[in-house]
Amino acid sequence: MTGDRARTSVSAWRPSIPGIAEVFHAHFTDHAYPAHTHDTWDLMILDYGSVNFALDRRRHGATGTTGVLLLPPGVAHDGRTVTASGFRKRNLYLDDSVLPRRLAGRAVDAPIVNDEVLRHRIHQLHAALVHAGDGFEAESRLSFIRERLHSHLDALQPRTPGREANRLAAKLRELLDSRIHSGISLREAAAVLHAHPTHLIRCFKQTYSLPPHSYLTGKRIDQARRLLLDGHRPAEVAATVGFHDQAHLNRHFTRHLGTTPARYKRTHTGSAVTSS
Repeated sequence: MTGDRARTSVSAWRPSIPGIAEVFHAHFTDHAYPAHTHDTWDLMILDYGSVNFALDRRRHGATGTTGVLLLPPGVAHDGRTVTASGFRKRNLYLDDSVLPRRLAGRAVDAPIVNDEVLRHRIHQLHAALVHAGDGFEAESRLSFIRERLHSHLDALQPRTPGREANRLAAKLRELLDSRIHSGISLREAAAVLHAHPTHLIRCFKQTYSLPPHSYLTGKRIDQARRLLLDGHRPAEVAATVGFHDQAHLNRHFTRHLGTTPARYKRTHTGSAVTSS
């Protein structure tokens, strides 16, 4: 195996997020995809390097870390490395619930979308998808990506929160408070409150100055702190307050408080908390 081949890596999984058929991360140093099609939309960002591809018999080149590649379902395309260092990419394969097939023609005409906001949102979604317990956050981020893609392909503009914002936000907060332990999906919350997901999130953030997934995590952390100081074990606390597992609790707890749940727990005996 050559040095370049040794640096090639692939990771793929199917998250439990409606609309995402597959997540695919890859680093290729010497690879050429043959012409093929997908049943899904292929939404890709480059982390570094360059890629050359043909879509519907027209060749395109993408370089750098600012653009977004969107390849529509059912349209033949290929892809290959351009330089010796290859490229690193992250793909989301999205089904028709995210983008309807009727928009495929517009994507063929302009498969490279130069939108730094969209790219950053896709990066944030990938970061959330790595952790199984962050499904509510991932759903929220996908909803805003869908909206941004529609604005490019279908000229649809997001709705600005109006006088209903505080009412909707309060109802969502009540719903989240009632489901701290069991959790709730964004799709379910939007259905219960009869609101579009992104509009619901905008109303909540306008009213409470943080997105609903951050609010829910904060409520869980508050409950975890009380249980830890009562002497409960971190693994037990994670399950009780609604985190996916102890690692999920550790990650968010450390981000909020600068120390692990185990170290924090020791304070119930009177010892000091340290982050070392």
